[in-house]
This record gives sequence, structure tokens and C-alpha cells, in this order.
Amino acid sequence: MLEVHQFPCLSDNYGYLLHDSTSGETVCIDTPDADEYLKQAGHKGWQITQIWNTHWHKDHAGGNRAIKAATGCTITAPQGDAARIEGVDRTVSQGDIVTIGEREAKVLDVGGHTLGHCAYWLAGARMAFVGDSVFALGCGRMFEGTPPQFWRSLERLKALPEETMLYCAHEYTEANLRFALHADPDNAQLAAYATDIARLRAEGLPTVPTKLERELATNPFLRADDPAMEARWGHPGDAVATFAALRTAKDSF
Repeated sequence: MLEVHQFPCLSDNYGYLLHDSTSGETVCIDTPDADEYLKQAGHKGWQITQIWNTHWHKDHAGGNRAIKAATGCTITAPQGDAARIEGVDRTVSQGDIVTIGEREAKVLDVGGHTLGHCAYWLAGARMAFVGDSVFALGCGRMFEGTPPQFWRSLERLKALPEETMLYCAHEYTEANLRFALHADPDNAQLAAYATDIARLRAEGLPTVPTKLERELATNPFLRADDPAMEARWGHPGDAVATFAALRTAKDSF
């Protein structure tokens, strides 16, 4: 049995501890705040055995050294970003497999936010830890990649089973919603999503994880290949150009 323990850390990050009760293994998905991760694992009575980094940014890998020093855990990181990540024991790339107990997670190349960004997809558990590649109603800022690269990455995520839960790394949903309503104002499913988001945030609850099925219908970045979206944004038949236009618009929204 797998259990995900989600908790807020830093200003708007979410921390994730993935625990396998059969083997007793516990994986940190990224390490934005070492002290908080160690405290949360202690409260759960879990021993951290691994870290799976999604990319090199400090709010995702900054706690590696301290957690490894405290626990002796092993650190897995994407090959393309590993040179900028501390303490790496193993590098992975598209199609590689990592394990927690007997459970397997497939590594997906989702570069674009950073060149080497990866996600970890546990097919059997219907979950994917996606870092900053995609958010509820958004995607990461394109710091290092190109529109064709980032769009290919999003296509990999779009191709996962629709029931997959996306464990995003930040609580950015309200800001993403404002842009989504601007980008896709006639989307009735987006309007319904807005109501749910308002209720969750009013109750102080997280808006992630989010189901891929809902994101496919409402996230403007995942809908860049929809003919109506392409036409609205002035690039009929060109998903890459539509994605690029959306990302540029969001950067200054």
C-alpha cells in the first residue's frame, strides 16, 4: 500500500512524502525545506530512504544535503539537471524506472521549465509527481527550454491515463485560474472548476493534486492543440505556436 503525505512548506510549495507500508521505504519528492521534511517524516514515524528530484531549482533540491546527512538516503535526479543538484547517487532519463518497495515509477522527460526536468509516474497507483512542469490550470515558466520542447513534454503528460492524479509542486491555482478565464472564457467546465477552487481555498484546503481528466478539459496550456484555442490565439493548426503565445501572455499577465 502506498500513502502520500502532503504538506505546505516555504511560501507556496507542497512537500510530498511517498511511503510504502510493505517495505517501509519512504521517498521525498523534491526537498524544498529539509527541516520540514524531516519533521513531517518524524511525525509519521517514517524513515526517509530516498529522494526523487524533479529538477535543479533550490525550492526543489535545496534540502538534499541536509536530508541525506540525517538519513543516509539515496538521491535520484534527472540526468539533464544533475550537475546542478547536490548529493546525486543515480541519474535518470526518459523511460527509466525507479522503485519504492516493489512499486515502479516510470521517469518522464518533461523538460521546458528547466532543460532536464522529469516527472515520476506510478501507473499502478494512478499518480504522477510532476514538479513544476504542469500545475492545476497552468504550467511552469519556460526558463530554459523552447516551445517545441515544452509542448512535447506536455504531450507526454496528456497521454497518461485520464484518471492519473497530478501532484504539482505549488499552490498557484487561483492565479492560474485568472489567466485561464482570460485565455479560454467560453469554457463551461472551466467555470465549474472556478467554483470548486473558490470553495477549497475559502476552506483553507489545497487545490492539488488534480486529476488529469479535468486538466485536459480546462488547462489552457494542455489545450493548445484544441482547434478553438488555436483559432482564438491566432495560430490555426499550430499547437506549438499556440502554446508559445499562451506562455508569453501568462508571463506578463
